[in-house]
Amino acid sequence: MNEHHLEMIELELAILIRRTTTKKTGNLERSAYLLLHQINSHGAAGVKALAAEFDLDISTVSRQAAALEQKGYVTRVPDPVDGRAYSFQITDLGIKELLDEKQARKAKVGNVVKNWSDEEKQIFGELLKKFNIAATNKR
Repeated sequence: MNEHHLEMIELELAILIRRTTTKKTGNLERSAYLLLHQINSHGAAGVKALAAEFDLDISTVSRQAAALEQKGYVTRVPDPVDGRAYSFQITDLGIKELLDEKQARKAKVGNVVKNWSDEEKQIFGELLKKFNIAATNKR
């Protein structure tokens, strides 16, 4: 494996992460956006499932979900089988915030790649997806 290529990828990822995580795009923090996106896309989910999806501690996801609940973005739905367990379901306000955030993020990304061809955008998106799949070995 070419060491130069690995160094370039590592550095460019560090720069990308720095540029995309230091400034809020809209009203949602990165973790809130990802949790809301997951719940909206795949339906109500419990803390364990969300923690597994993002490879995080249950306590971390529990704290993040509690913050979303406090803001009215999700509600707890009791498990019909196990009365002690519950899932989080996105609310109308959560959907609105998620969609607003998504628009703001798409506008920001669109501005960065506005001079790229459609083919370049497609290739970049596919390579990012491939990288993320390989990094998590989940999807």
